[in-house]
Amino acid sequence: MTESVDLTPIRDAVRALCADFPGDYWRALDRERAYPDAFVAALTKAGFLAALIPEEYGGSGLTMTAAAAIMEEIQASGCNGAACHAQMYTMGTLLRHGSAEQKARYLPGIARGELRLQAFGVTEPTSGTDTLSLRTTAVRDGDSYVINGQKIWTSRAEHSDLMLLLARTTPREQAQSRTGGLTVFLVDMRAVKGRGLTIRPIRTMMNHATTEVFFENMRVPTDAVIGEEGLGFRYILSGMNAERILIAAECVGDAKWFIQKATAYAGERVVFGRPIGQNQGVQFPIARAYIGMRAAELMVREAAGLYEAGLDCGAEANMAKHLAAEASWAAADMCLQTHGGFGFAEEFDIERKFRETRLYTVAPISTNLVLSYIAEHVLGLPRSY
Repeated sequence: MTESVDLTPIRDAVRALCADFPGDYWRALDRERAYPDAFVAALTKAGFLAALIPEEYGGSGLTMTAAAAIMEEIQASGCNGAACHAQMYTMGTLLRHGSAEQKARYLPGIARGELRLQAFGVTEPTSGTDTLSLRTTAVRDGDSYVINGQKIWTSRAEHSDLMLLLARTTPREQAQSRTGGLTVFLVDMRAVKGRGLTIRPIRTMMNHATTEVFFENMRVPTDAVIGEEGLGFRYILSGMNAERILIAAECVGDAKWFIQKATAYAGERVVFGRPIGQNQGVQFPIARAYIGMRAAELMVREAAGLYEAGLDCGAEANMAKHLAAEASWAAADMCLQTHGGFGFAEEFDIERKFRETRLYTVAPISTNLVLSYIAEHVLGLPRSY
């Protein structure tokens, strides 16, 4: 199955950009747990991070399929799009549900890269993926809201100007529906950092720039509300499909990178007088990884096509993310095994990519929640949680 539109020029352009950021660039950042500012700046200048912003706001106005190709090629080139992928899709909530004034105020700056909207404040330490149990509150006080609470795994908060924040504006017991009472705010972090907003980095097994954030009587103006008060859960759900499709595309790219590395090494590494790739014990895992990657690739294209057509793609986006995360992790394990001891050496980049790709069977949604969604919404089984 080929792409319905020729995306070769976009793919070639992304690969050419990524060639300026080889393995030693990423290894140096990884050692210091530093943010890839130069890489993000290059992607921004090229317009890739504004792919999904309409042209009327200064964006590229590309399709989801094109955006997925961009993220896939970044990963397949050995780079790491996680540093900035949220700049591409987080603005979707603003684009779909923001007022005309909000869109005119923020989207052009986001498209130009003058404003970074990369932080997404949803997950909390006590609720995890049980979003409806979040405890962060926003209380109306005149022409502002006073926000108190905590978020965790808010990635890129230190490298973002704006944050999409989900908070409870109506106590859960008073909400008119199970999903009601939650409101989305577009927070200008520059105005509240140190004045009610505190950010603390979390050091993880990979260089991911994630944080926990604390809100202590943080005031935001009423015009920070996206859409209607109390309907925020519905608004963020509409953006999650884009997130899952694009991250699935990243995983496909990772899998391609691992498969290419393993194939090349297996063809040239000679042990006992023959290339190790001549042995079926080495061949078959690589072939299985390739098959898994291709299946995931097709599901990503299916999900992206439905998204572009404005059709319900919840099941396909979840399945794409699940298949691709599983495929990338299987390919990572295979690649490391194929290289043996060399796979653990920093200079081969495998151990870095191995750590990076492991994230996606857990985030942005865990495997079990994907399976629960499919069981309930596709198969019609009773709700399990």
